Amino acid sequence: NLGAVGATGTPGANAFTSEADLIIGIGTRYSDFTTASKSAFQNPDVKFININVADFDSYKHSALPCTGDAKVILGELLPLLGDYRVSKEYIRSASDENKAWDEKVNKFYSVSGTIPVSQSEVVGAVNEFASPGDVVLCAAGSLPGDLHKLWRTTDPKGFHLEYGYSTMGYECAAGIGAKMACPDREIYVMVGDGNYLMMNNEIVTAVQEGIKVTIVLLNNNGFGSIGALSESIGSQRFGTKYRYRDKKTGHLTGEMLPVDFAQNARSLGAKVFEAKDIDSLKKALAIAKEQTVTTVITIETDLYKGVPGYAWWEVAVAEVSEIDSVKEAYKTYLINKKKQRYFL
Repeated sequence: NLGAVGATGTPGANAFTSEADLIIGIGTRYSDFTTASKSAFQNPDVKFININVADFDSYKHSALPCTGDAKVILGELLPLLGDYRVSKEYIRSASDENKAWDEKVNKFYSVSGTIPVSQSEVVGAVNEFASPGDVVLCAAGSLPGDLHKLWRTTDPKGFHLEYGYSTMGYECAAGIGAKMACPDREIYVMVGDGNYLMMNNEIVTAVQEGIKVTIVLLNNNGFGSIGALSESIGSQRFGTKYRYRDKKTGHLTGEMLPVDFAQNARSLGAKVFEAKDIDSLKKALAIAKEQTVTTVITIETDLYKGVPGYAWWEVAVAEVSEIDSVKEAYKTYLINKKKQRYFL
């Protein structure tokens, strides 16, 4: 298993997908992320077999449509393979890619000792602390992409991500629902500061109903995901940091806003722990596990230390601009546009 594919995918998965001559899509909608904005499948002879309960998705990419229950259809298709096997070289190459990515994840998880910590260090700490039956839950920002690539899942129900194109605010509310559905599991809601501000009021509901979830709140003092995306298209993170507006320039370049997330969570009734580094985060996770009420752990993360992407995602770039970085980004955009294939 080479892991996730597409804009939030791993290098190995994307490399194999790019060269594949047959793609079997099981339950996929071929979203913009999954297909790397229609640039993921580069083999000129690639064909698709789609297994889906929805006709609409079964026919995508001019596929051979198999509409129905995935388990039943696979049971009918597998015997047709007969004694077919991929080559030993193919298996060896996939195994090498798998090992290489596993080592890469270890590096992303490793504790650097620098403050503020990186987001991947926090993901690693929570992943390594969580028990096999626990659930990680997330929805928007840069965290879904990092979790998609890095999280080592040990249970079919242990990975709950909302892939509706950044449904900000889903996290706290969904954590309540997940705990109601699986009361015997620990629910770890991982949420950035921007998403937390969208619907943190649901903490009150959790407290009122006596529902315990653990919310790990990563604060990078801004909208990290959209900031990085803005930078990637040459727009230099415009308006994505929590700063006062400068009265002289009219720009958001003043002092940092004094937002106290820990105090905010306390005011909503949650038990709160403030972590400063990975060691204190691990201690907070251990204490939080013993709590019977919703618990929030806050930790500041580095806005600029991110996990890179390994495939393109189409975000239009201004064709005309006086900013050099935008001009360069537009050149790259045109190069990637040429890789798109629509399979009509």
